[in-house]
Amino acid sequence: MTQSLADMRRDYTRDGLTEAQAPGEPFALFQQWFADAVKTEQVPVEANAMTLATVDGEGRPHCRVLLLKGLDEQGFTFFTNYDSAKGQQLQANPFAAMTFFWPALERQVRIEGRVQKVTAQESDAYYQVRPLGSRLGAWASPQSRVIAGREELEGLVKATEARFSDTQPHCPEHWGGYRLLPERIEFWQGRASRLHDRLNYRLGGGGGAGG
Repeated sequence: MTQSLADMRRDYTRDGLTEAQAPGEPFALFQQWFADAVKTEQVPVEANAMTLATVDGEGRPHCRVLLLKGLDEQGFTFFTNYDSAKGQQLQANPFAAMTFFWPALERQVRIEGRVQKVTAQESDAYYQVRPLGSRLGAWASPQSRVIAGREELEGLVKATEARFSDTQPHCPEHWGGYRLLPERIEFWQGRASRLHDRLNYRLGGGGGAGG
């Protein structure tokens, strides 16, 4: 018999999080938690996997899992097709939220803020270090658009391979990075009996964190 959803639960006992343990700004804490996740999370879980939530022009929310590809004190960077559904949603409403969940550590991080495109130079720098198949895929894949089937996609890939058979592909104009500029970051540490620890940072316009 399938286990009842109501009976599915796990008690979190691994660690705790208090203000006394946390630095005055969130980036150092995120980097430490991320390093812990890289060392602790089991393959094939990707420590940089996160859920990105966007809102379209009609106010409807959308979520999907992406990979974080850049982090500094400006914000959190990911790359995608600008013509994709998420790109169109960010064009209509340039705010988003990210959630990282590291179950082995019983930790979650939620990040909210404004999103802006990175520079063309940043997009090209990351594009050039991707595997060749991924670079060709950025040209071939009509992301978020309906196609007749897998055969059509494979045909687009073959056409792209032929196009760049004598040269290295360059970064397409329709592909590049976004940076989420955080306004709020919440660190969540699971605790026993659902008495979890939550620590919120609110960042001002200058990038500083408040309590």
